[in-house]
Amino acid sequence: GGKDNCLGRSFRDIWAEVWPEIGPLVEKAYAGEATFIEDLPLILERSGYPEQAWFTFCYSPIRDEEGRIGGMMDTVMETTPKMLAERNARIVNSELAHRMKNTLAVVGAIANQTFNASASIGEAQHVFGQRLRALADAHSLLTQASWAGAPIRSIVEGAIAPHRGSAEAVEIEGAPLELAAQQALSLALAVNELATNALKYGAWSVPGGTIRISWKIGRPNSDDIFQFLWLEENGPLVQAPKTTGFGSRLLERVVAQDFRGEVALRYEPGGFRYALTTTMSCLSF
Repeated sequence: GGKDNCLGRSFRDIWAEVWPEIGPLVEKAYAGEATFIEDLPLILERSGYPEQAWFTFCYSPIRDEEGRIGGMMDTVMETTPKMLAERNARIVNSELAHRMKNTLAVVGAIANQTFNASASIGEAQHVFGQRLRALADAHSLLTQASWAGAPIRSIVEGAIAPHRGSAEAVEIEGAPLELAAQQALSLALAVNELATNALKYGAWSVPGGTIRISWKIGRPNSDDIFQFLWLEENGPLVQAPKTTGFGSRLLERVVAQDFRGEVALRYEPGGFRYALTTTMSCLSF
């Protein structure tokens, strides 16, 4: 990763973010006791963001010519790919049937809500087709990952791809993050709704309108905040909708429920704002 300029520096300083976990192992080594530990989970800061990883370690004392302990040797192998593969296998074995049933329920709900709320059959068919495509694209990402989860950037890019007019009209920023299957599907549908609304009424309905999509993450499996933001700029005057349909319910209720968090929709003069806030622990697989 990005652990630069380590030569000659204190082990404690280099690995400060995981010292509570590895410090006792170092102390044992300097006390003359070797330690071997497999698949130790650690949250590292090595690429500019908190990252869950696993390692197999061996901490051993090093003795000088008189038998005194003068240092230690740390041999280490990263086992993150193995641990992720095992986790994915468990998820596939236990969850695939549930996911398939849930997907059929989602499709049924989309159909009922879309056709009940649309002004005409033609409009309903068009909207229903868009929503199904967003769902299908998200399923493709999940299939590639054996249904364990999907990268948030791929989810967002896939959901807005049919709607974006030019690369300059959207800015996407955020650290790498894997979302669980149900949250991936929920976010894909939500982003599709946001993009559709932006194209009809918001920033993408006028020349020069732009959208900024970003997310902030914290330490995995912690109470640190995760926030997803959709910000529209340089669009027409924003007005709150007079009625609420399937899209509004999806953006507010379904997403909040699936992420076990809170959602805020703000119709500000400068542009529409959508924010999803939860904790990193709620994103756990």
